[in-house]
Amino acid sequence: MHKKNLLYAQSGGVTPVINATACGLIETARQNKAALGRVFAGKDGIIGILKEELIDTSKERKADIAALRHTPGGAFGSCRFKLGSADESKAHYARLIDVFKAHDIGYFFYNGGGDSADTANKVSQFGARLGFPVQCIGVPKTIDNDLPITDNCPGFGSVAKYVAVSIMEASLDVVSMASSSTRVFVLEVMGRHAGWIAAAGGLAQSKKGDPPHVILFPEILLDEKALLKKVDQAVKKHGYCSVVVSEGVRDQQGRFLADSGRRDAFGHAQLGGVAPVIANMISQSLGYKNHWAVSDYLQRSARHVASKTDVDQAYAMGKAAIQLALKGRTGVMPVVVRTADQPYRWKVGEAPLDKVANQEKMMPRRFISADGFGITAAARRYLEPLIRGEDYPPYDRRGLPKYVRLKNQLLAKKLPPFKP
Repeated sequence: MHKKNLLYAQSGGVTPVINATACGLIETARQNKAALGRVFAGKDGIIGILKEELIDTSKERKADIAALRHTPGGAFGSCRFKLGSADESKAHYARLIDVFKAHDIGYFFYNGGGDSADTANKVSQFGARLGFPVQCIGVPKTIDNDLPITDNCPGFGSVAKYVAVSIMEASLDVVSMASSSTRVFVLEVMGRHAGWIAAAGGLAQSKKGDPPHVILFPEILLDEKALLKKVDQAVKKHGYCSVVVSEGVRDQQGRFLADSGRRDAFGHAQLGGVAPVIANMISQSLGYKNHWAVSDYLQRSARHVASKTDVDQAYAMGKAAIQLALKGRTGVMPVVVRTADQPYRWKVGEAPLDKVANQEKMMPRRFISADGFGITAAARRYLEPLIRGEDYPPYDRRGLPKYVRLKNQLLAKKLPPFKP
C-alpha cells in the first residue's frame, strides 16, 4: 500500500498547550508508520505551505517531540492569514494542492480556531474539485473557548487557570496596601466577543466578598453608572476592589471601548487597552488610586501554570486527529465531549467542519450573574474542572523551565516561487 505523507500546521494566536496537540499528533503518526508516511509541518502556518516551506519532523529526536508536550508557543510557527472563498482565493487553493501533489501529501491537519476550520473545510472541497482529494481534519485550539460543539477548547483551561491565579495573587497585594495606597486593581484579559476568559477570573472566589468584585463581559453592554456604584460599594465594604475586564467590553452603543480602529488579517478589530479606560473612569469619578495590568501574551504562554486537564485534552485532540485520518474521515474535527460534572469526565467526539467554521460560542446569560458583574453557580460548575490539576514542565539548574526548540529542517523545494 502506498503511504501518503501528512501535513500539520498551526494557525492564529498560540496557546500554552498547542504544542501538546502537535506532540500527540506526531507521536501517534509515528506509532502508525505501517499505514502513514512522514509528518511535515508548515513553517508559520498556511503561509509557509504557500511558500512551500515545509518542515520535516522526521528529523526531530523522539525526546524533542515528547518535550513539545510541556513547551509553550507554536513550535513550527503560526500566522494570521485567512483564505477567502474558492472563487476569491482560487490561486491560493490551487497552490496548496500543487504543494500537496509535489510532496505526496494525503492528509492535512490544521490546528486552529473557527477561521482555521473554515480553511481546512475549503481545502478539502477544493482538492476534490481538482481531482486530488486530501483528507482534511481540523484540530481545535483557541484560548477564547468560543468554538461550537466542543465542550471546551484546548488552550482555554490553562489560560483560565492563569487568570484565576493572577487575580487572586494580585488582590492579596492590593488588600495589603489598600489602607494607604492603591484601592482598585484592574486586570485586562483577552476575549473579543466571548467572555469565557474574564469569567474564569471568578474562580478565584472561594466565598462571598472574595475578589474579583467586578467582572466585565463582552456579552453585557457596559453601564458606567452601575459599574462605578459597584466599585464604590466594594471599596467601602472591603477596603479595595479588584476588577477583571475582557478586552471586548462594549459601551451602550455597542462600540468596543478599546477599538484602535485597526483590523488584523482575519478582519477582526484589533483590541487592547481597555484596562486604562476603565481605570481612568474610576479615578475621575471616584478618585480612588488604582493600578491596572494587561495580561496579553502572558496569559497564553504561561505553560508553567498550565491545567493538567487542558494538557491532557490538547494531547488527546492531536492523537484523535490521526485516528480519524486512519478511519478515512475528512472534513471533520475531534472535539471534547463532557459526560459528567461530578466527578468530571470527558471523552473525544467528532464534529463536521462546516458546523464549526466561522462560528462563535458566547457565554450563556445563565452563566452571568443577574447584575451582570459576576458568574453564577452554573458557570462555576462548568469552569472549575477545566483548571484542575498541575502539569509542571521540568526545570533546569538555573531554576527555569526546560523548553525545547526544534531544528525545523525544511524540505527541498520542488516548485517555482508562488506569485498569487
